[in-house]
Amino acid sequence: MMPNQNNDLFQLRAEIALVAARMIAQDGADYGTARRKAARQVLGVDQPKPNMMPDDLQIEDEVRKYQALFGGAAHGERLLHLRETALAVMDALSDFNPYLTGAVLNGTAGEHDDIHLQLFADSAKEVQIYLLNRNVNIEISETPHFKGGRHAPVETVSFPWMKEMVHAELYEYQDLRGALKPRADGRPQRLDAAALRTLIANEAAQDK
Repeated sequence: MMPNQNNDLFQLRAEIALVAARMIAQDGADYGTARRKAARQVLGVDQPKPNMMPDDLQIEDEVRKYQALFGGAAHGERLLHLRETALAVMDALSDFNPYLTGAVLNGTAGEHDDIHLQLFADSAKEVQIYLLNRNVNIEISETPHFKGGRHAPVETVSFPWMKEMVHAELYEYQDLRGALKPRADGRPQRLDAAALRTLIANEAAQDK
């Protein structure tokens, strides 16, 4: 492939990532939907070649840039509120080895984002019973396994907590093995309560 073709692909992926990031930040679209809609808008086709599509990390970087440019103090306040709420939930669910994932962890969460947790317990039923015994209204769905399509989807419990929605994916305890490797960009994929508490404290110290 000629160098100018590589550059054209780079520019296309960057443009799609930028449009997708705007959809995520403004409308709360999920990454997959935003990527498909952005590709259709930029390229004018429904099924672009895979090498034209930006990956999640590239889109996430654009969401972070968008929030830095347009989110202002309100974004920082919203992110802190979501992280403190997540910490309260994780403390309550400490028996089930909770880890924070998603936009609240990586710092791109905005007004449309919910809290996403992964729990590692001996039984999904234990988590459901725990919540129901505390009069928490739950909805049950399925989420793809973080290890990929060769693994069965996992049960996910969604419930309100302090006026925010929480989605807790219920994994077997053995799934925790190998789950703490950092992402390709070196950032953590998930944090436990102690690490989240440290993150909140460190960012508060930087803001002073």
